[in-house]
Amino acid sequence: MTILKLAIRNLRGAGIRTWLNAVALSFAFVAIIFGQGMMQGMNKQAEDASVAFEFGGGQYWQKDYDAYDPLTLEDAHAPTPSALESLARAGKAAPILVVAGSIYPHGRIKPVLLKGIDPAQKVVALPTAALADTAEELPLLIGNRTAATTGLEVGDQVTVQWRDADGAFDARDGRVVEIMQTSVSTIDVGQVWMPLARLRELAGMEGEATIVTVAKDERKPPAVEGWSFRGPEFLLSDLRQMVKTKTVGQVIMFTVLFLLAMLAIFDTQVLSVFRRRREIGMLIALGMTRVQVIVMFTLEGALHSILAAVLGMAYGAPLFYSLQRNGFAVPGGDSWGFSLGDKLYPTFTAGLILSTTVLVFLVTAFVAWLPTRKIAKLKPTDALAGRGT
Repeated sequence: MTILKLAIRNLRGAGIRTWLNAVALSFAFVAIIFGQGMMQGMNKQAEDASVAFEFGGGQYWQKDYDAYDPLTLEDAHAPTPSALESLARAGKAAPILVVAGSIYPHGRIKPVLLKGIDPAQKVVALPTAALADTAEELPLLIGNRTAATTGLEVGDQVTVQWRDADGAFDARDGRVVEIMQTSVSTIDVGQVWMPLARLRELAGMEGEATIVTVAKDERKPPAVEGWSFRGPEFLLSDLRQMVKTKTVGQVIMFTVLFLLAMLAIFDTQVLSVFRRRREIGMLIALGMTRVQVIVMFTLEGALHSILAAVLGMAYGAPLFYSLQRNGFAVPGGDSWGFSLGDKLYPTFTAGLILSTTVLVFLVTAFVAWLPTRKIAKLKPTDALAGRGT
C-alpha cells in the first residue's frame, strides 16, 4: 500500500507530463476499441443480412451446382426431393430454380441469372409477394443495384431471354413490378427474380430446382441423396474471411498508434529514472529493497493506463453509445465487399472493452518496467551522489 501511495504521489508531482502521457494513451485506447467495435458490428450486420435475405438456416445445392462456376448451371437442376417438398409445403423451405439468361433493357444486352422463387414463401426476407401477379405478363423483381446499372424502373417492360432444358433459346416480355432495397449484393447484382412456377414452365423444368433454402429455425435438415446441404458456417465462410483480411490491415494501423503511445511512456520512465537517482538511493538507504523500488517505478508507468482508461471512457463512452444506437453513414458501402446498408452500427461489448483495458495495462506495465532494470545495478552511494551505474 505504501508503494502504491508513493507511485500516486509521484504521478501527481509530475504534473503536465502525466496528463500528456495519459491523453496520448487514451487516444490509442479509444481508437483500438472503436476499430474492433466497427469490425465486429460490420461482421454482425453483414452476417445478419445475408442470413435473413439469402441463406436462412442453410441451403441444399443440387449435386452439379457450383456457386462459383456459372458453367454448371446448364446441368444444375433436378426434381425437388419429396422430403424438401414437404418442408416447402410446411413453409420451412423455399425451392429456387436458377437459369442463365439475358435481359435487354433499353436495347442493350445484359447477362443475368434468372431465379424462380415461390411468391408466397416466408423463408427469406425477399419481397417476393410482389411477384404474385396473375396477369399474363411476366412479373419481375430486381434489386436497386441492377436497377441502377440497367436504368429500369417499376413498370418498365423488358425482354427476357433464356435457354430451356432442351437447349433451345426462348424469350418473353416481362414487367418490373418491384425494385427491392437490399444491402445484400449477392441477391441483387446481375439477378432477376420471377415466380417459380412461371420459370419452371418457361424453361421446361417442371417440379425442378437448383437450390432449396431452409428456414433459419430448421435445426436438423434431413439428408437428401443427390443434394448437398450447406450450413450457415460454410455459406458465411467467404464473408468471415473477408472480415479477417480487413481486420489485419486495421490491426497494423492501430499497432503503430499504440506503439507511439508506448514510446511516450518509455521515454518518461527513462527520464524519471535518470532524474530521480538521488531519490532512488535515499529510498534504498532507508531500507526499501531494489525490487520494491522497481515495482514502484513500474506501477507509476502502469498507472498511466488506468488514468488513460478513465479519460478514454469519459469521452469515449458517449461516443460509443451514440454510434451503437444511431450508427453512422458509410459512403460507398458496396466497395467494402460486405452486405452493408446505408449505416454501419458498431458493436461495443463488455468483453471487448475489458480485454482492451487489460491489454493496454499489461503492455504499459511492461514498457514502464524496461527502463527500471538499471535500478537493480545502481549502488546507493553513487545514487546519493548523483552518479549513475
